[in-house]
Amino acid sequence: MIKANNIQKYYGDLQVLKGVDLEIKKGEVVSIVGASGAGKTTLLQILGTLDSPSNKKESSLLIHDTDVTQLNDKNLARFRNEHIGFIFQFHQLLPEFTALENVCIPAFIKKTPRAQAEKRAKELLDFLGLSDRYDHKPNALSGGEQQRVAVARSLINNPSVILADEPSGNLDSESADNLHQLFFQLRDEFGQTFVLVTHNLELANMADRKLTMVDGLIVS
Repeated sequence: MIKANNIQKYYGDLQVLKGVDLEIKKGEVVSIVGASGAGKTTLLQILGTLDSPSNKKESSLLIHDTDVTQLNDKNLARFRNEHIGFIFQFHQLLPEFTALENVCIPAFIKKTPRAQAEKRAKELLDFLGLSDRYDHKPNALSGGEQQRVAVARSLINNPSVILADEPSGNLDSESADNLHQLFFQLRDEFGQTFVLVTHNLELANMADRKLTMVDGLIVS
């Protein structure tokens, strides 16, 4: 599903990633842990095609059998929309839109017909226990509900992989536990692949594999 080779990243003279190699299989839940500054979020952004390696010519990043480092900006944006779902620590919902509308946005970008997008969004919100929250705007939802809306949004286009950056870092312990269980339920239900960057050791240890980053490299 994901195969990264020799991923390096510089910001000026600072080398944040020092030649990361990584392979993740379809249907795996993989956690990435490490101290702040180890390069976890930078790696996740590159895996999500939000950023690119500094050494494009000497590296490769295959996602769903496509080397994304070889795509132009337009094709990369299309690939990202269709194949990668994102869940962030802060849900990043648009406050002026309802839960249903927020979930539909990636599908609308993909030019999915409105009726089809809304049908799929309602199915996901129902699955996540939010069938009575379609028309609620984010400020009328609890933190846990907002994050579940964000999960539904990440799933709307049936992506190949879901990338999550500290997905439960802004939740209370009960909501965090529920979200953690949800990831594995989604994997079992839909066969989703998850890559989770987290400081939450309980979540990290639940994963099929836990990878540790130190000073820009995966060491275990």
